[in-house]
Order: sequence, then C-alpha cells, then structure tokens
Amino acid sequence: MISRAVSPKLSALWGQPVTVENHPGAGSTAAPALVAKSPPDGYTLLVNTSAHAYSAAVLKNLPYNPLKDFIPVAPLTSQPYVLVAGKSSGITTVSELFAAAKAKPGELKFGSTGTGTGTHLGLEKFNLEAGIKAAHVPARPGEAIADVIANTVAGHTTYMMAPIPLALADIRAGNLRALGVTTKKRSSLLPEVPTIAEAGVPGFDYPIWYGVWVPAGTPAGVVDKLAKDIARVLAAPDLRDQLAKHGADPMSMTQPEFARFVLSESESAARIVEAWDQTLIGPRSHNTRLPIGEHAVLRSPVVGSRTVPVPLAPIAGGSRANVK
Repeated sequence: MISRAVSPKLSALWGQPVTVENHPGAGSTAAPALVAKSPPDGYTLLVNTSAHAYSAAVLKNLPYNPLKDFIPVAPLTSQPYVLVAGKSSGITTVSELFAAAKAKPGELKFGSTGTGTGTHLGLEKFNLEAGIKAAHVPARPGEAIADVIANTVAGHTTYMMAPIPLALADIRAGNLRALGVTTKKRSSLLPEVPTIAEAGVPGFDYPIWYGVWVPAGTPAGVVDKLAKDIARVLAAPDLRDQLAKHGADPMSMTQPEFARFVLSESESAARIVEAWDQTLIGPRSHNTRLPIGEHAVLRSPVVGSRTVPVPLAPIAGGSRANVK
C-alpha cells in the first residue's frame, strides 16, 4: 500500500511514469536481492519494512548484506503493531496476560510470521521487558500473516502482534482482543486501546516502519536528490490524509539521520537476538529465510535521452528511465 500511494506523487514530481513491482519470491528476499545487484545509478529503488534492518542481525545466509549492499535513502511511514489475544484465551488486558504467563511459565504460546521477523522480534522484546516466558510458534512454510492471525483466533496460539489493518476485522468481530499497541502513542484506528507502555510495560516502543534504499555505490548527489524528493511528496496533505486512514504516520529525517536510524535499529535487533539466545526463548535458526513484508522495486520506462541522473528505475527489459 505504501509503495502504491507514494509512486504517483513521485511520477508527477519527476514528470515520468513510476511503476511498482512486487517480488515476493525466495522467502521475500527476491526484491532486495534484485536491487542489491542493480547498477548503482539511482534508477532502482527498494521499498521495504523495518525488517530489512533487523535481518542484518538475524540472518546469515542472505544473498546480500542488508547494511553493506544498500544505502538508506529516506524513511516513509511508521505505525504500530497491535498485541492481540484470541477470544478463547479469556485474556482481555496486558495485566491478564502477565497473570496467565506467571501462572503457567513457559506454557503460553505466541505466534509470529517466522523466526527473526518483525513480529517475532517485537514479541521477544515484549516478553523480555515484561518478564514473560512463553513458547514461540513460528509460521510454517507457506503460511502468511493471515494464517498466523487465524491460528490465534482458533486458539492454537495465545497471543501475537499484527499490523493493525490486518487484525482490525477480527478485533471488531470479537474474535481477537486488542491488548495494546506497540508505539508510544495510541493509534487512530484503535483509539480506545492503550499503548503497551500505558498497559504495564513502561517505555515500550516497537513500531513497524517503511523506508527506501538504493544499491551501495549510488552517487551521493543522486541519493540526496532522492531523499529530498521523497520528503517533499510525503509532505503533501492529500497523501498524509491517505496514509492516516491506514494508521500510518509519515516520518521525517534527513538522509544521514535515516542512515543512522537504520544502523541503530539493526543494533537494537542484535541485542534482542542476543537476549533471547541467552534465555533460550525461541532460539533463532541461521538458516531461516525472513518474510520481510511489503517490499517493492520502483520502475519507469524510457522517455528520452538522459542528461542528468533521475531517481527512477529500469524496466524489466533492462532499459533505463531518461530525461531530456
């Protein structure tokens, strides 16, 4: 959704068509792998989630290095996950989850979209800060976030984290109980639901965020232009309104600030990984592929002869977007 909301604005700004291609193959690493191998000329962009930063700390068998093979360009949006419990669990608040976990140490089950994913790291962070010991139930091969939600609704797992728009229907139907949102402030989509910090884990903050990357080696001037143009389109009131309807808040950082932010997020993930390894909660597998979430490559057809680099991408046949 984020990519398709932003691309028309970039197309209007650059005066050229910008298209979005989703590459969900290879355990959702296909798009990053494609961009990592693309010419570093500013024509190929990767839109990805915070899990791109986390993967550097979790996975060791990727066909690219999430930090060294990419340059962070600009953040897009940030939004909370929602911590939910299935109706059959009888848990309706974070405090009740604490009590249930204390009564049965290690017996409660929490679901995620896979070992090392954003939902898994968020839950490990929550468990560590809340002092909860529980069993991790990662998604099986071929399962998507909808299946993980369905497993919690069915009572196969006790609790999980999910992007709010994906869990909202089951929350409203009463199949899931919303216990708390994972950011510092409440969500406009669930204004009555407290933050996890308000509900009993002081300082807890774990959003899902989206950003844009280009291949390493892209000229600094091109990276700077990309960053400024993306910030410009994100400032458009109509786009901000569109994003707000999905519970997303536009982020604002300079390119150097975003680069430092990505590194800090990777380091934070590494600390979570180290902590869960030490406690033996949900031990990680270095052979696990990471379902990274929404990720896309922005592309544009050739429109003229090039005289200056522009931040667009090659079409599938390998030709370049050019400007007169």
